[in-house]
Amino acid sequence: MDFNVKRLAADAGTFLSRAVQFTEEKFGQAEKTELDAHLENLLVRAENTKQWTERIMKQTEVLLQPNPNVRLEEFVYEKLEKKAPTRMNNHELLGQSMIESGNEFGPGTAYGNALIKCGETEKQIGGAERELIQSAAINFLTPFRNFLEGDFKTILKERKLLQVKRLDLDAAKTRLKKARMADARAAAEQELRMTQSEFDRQAEITRLLLEGVSSTHAHHLRCLNDFVEAQTTYYAQCYQYMVDLQKQLGSFPSSFSNNNQSSVSGGASISVPTIPVTASLPSVSAGHGSSTASGGFNELRSSNGSRKARVLYDYDAASSSELSLLADEVITVSSVPGMDSDWLMGERGNQKGKVPITYLELLN
Repeated sequence: MDFNVKRLAADAGTFLSRAVQFTEEKFGQAEKTELDAHLENLLVRAENTKQWTERIMKQTEVLLQPNPNVRLEEFVYEKLEKKAPTRMNNHELLGQSMIESGNEFGPGTAYGNALIKCGETEKQIGGAERELIQSAAINFLTPFRNFLEGDFKTILKERKLLQVKRLDLDAAKTRLKKARMADARAAAEQELRMTQSEFDRQAEITRLLLEGVSSTHAHHLRCLNDFVEAQTTYYAQCYQYMVDLQKQLGSFPSSFSNNNQSSVSGGASISVPTIPVTASLPSVSAGHGSSTASGGFNELRSSNGSRKARVLYDYDAASSSELSLLADEVITVSSVPGMDSDWLMGERGNQKGKVPITYLELLN
């Protein structure tokens, strides 16, 4: 019982000491230990990453589902861990209406037949849109959300603890300045050493977590590639569906063609090139941890030689084994046996270290 009372009293004293230190700092009556510039820059970068990740997520969700009521409903179902009811999207609803009206007018009539064909194509586009939304949710939105709800929350927790340790350290410095008796100064010096050690240890923990944001950027870059590939596939499919539909409608009697076409270039038809869905698309990894290397990187690994590469984006090394990069500079890269497929060994003069291949473009 006495032990618990003493502990509560000690905790209350520590809390009061922090509150006094914080208040005096706000009024300019106490000194404040400043974080080193590198740690401050890492904190700013992490906060910017959080803010822009939230903004990109929000706008992506608006793009994939423009209806705010549907987005709210899906959010509620997600929080309740229940599956949202399946509903037709706008393309599928339009396609259903066209097919039903075409059957009403008669599939044997030119107009009815055309409506049915248009409706079937709209349903195909609706299906492609559903695949795009599913791919974007898994490969793009989910990793972004995991960062906000996982890694960044951990960073916030450790940053808050660092602030507490800093207040303890500055409070100890203040007590040492005010101590007059030898015993009081000895106790204050011992407390200062202890709080300094705890502050340094927490600063190192926070720094390591913040430096991990570089890996988060590399991961999000791969997710962005996945999103672009999903969009490329979607728009290529939609284009091919419409080109095929245009050809089918062109086979109907001319009396049912668009009368407005006669006013365009004296009735000349407009030629639209056909791009097959299987057209060459950018080579992008399908999974989060899989390699995004192109054929050039594969050839480099198999040859065990070296190549010149242009840096696409700035990169801050997360450890001493990595090499920091500046956009548009040219470095030499080579493959090292046993190295992860997402990395190569980079050289710039006498400097050498691992570099992520997503930041590089091989030169001929």
